[in-house]
Amino acid sequence: MRILVIEDDPETLDFVSDGLAELGHAVDRSGNGREGLFRAADGDAYDLLIVDRLLPGVDGLALVTALRAAKVATPVLFLTTMGGVTDRVAGLKAGGDDYLVKPFAFAELAARVEALGRRPRGGVTEERVLRVADLELDRLSRVVRRAGRDIELQAREFQLLEYLMLHAGQVVTRTMLLEGVWDLHFDPGTNVVESHVSRLRGKVDKGFSSELIHTVRGAGYMIRASA
Repeated sequence: MRILVIEDDPETLDFVSDGLAELGHAVDRSGNGREGLFRAADGDAYDLLIVDRLLPGVDGLALVTALRAAKVATPVLFLTTMGGVTDRVAGLKAGGDDYLVKPFAFAELAARVEALGRRPRGGVTEERVLRVADLELDRLSRVVRRAGRDIELQAREFQLLEYLMLHAGQVVTRTMLLEGVWDLHFDPGTNVVESHVSRLRGKVDKGFSSELIHTVRGAGYMIRASA
């Protein structure tokens, strides 16, 4: 991937840039927000931006807000010491795709970079019909069928299934579901995810020859065709 790292601390800038280059990425560096914004404004120049929040010239939050206002959809990973819940929420609402707090392990940074690199450019896919094995979900008509049989879902069940199918073959955590389906950036301390997944399983899997919604113990859920 072609990556731009926008970071004003020279040691962190070198550490991140050199490490990513060793993994085979093409890495450019910028030490201030104004220069970083100028370089990132070309939406086709980079596959990923790694942005500090506290930058001279233009701060990271304003930088990403400006890019999104200009319809630049390049994925953004915030890398910052600002680790409070309100800070993380502000970063994601400004248009960030992921948020990693310093100090950090480079292995985690590399894994997040890899995950963002797999994500369709500009967010989720615009494909109208999602398919997993014999299950189909039409995002426009909001019709769900399995093996030719219509399945009636409540609105939240449809959103949950859509989210799982958009991430088919990937582990989806409870936190991801709370944010992606319920738009909650905190844990409400209830079993709302578990109860909805259970009801969805009863409609999508019960009475069919194989299960599609799987529990990944200690991690979350995954929708995939059974092996």
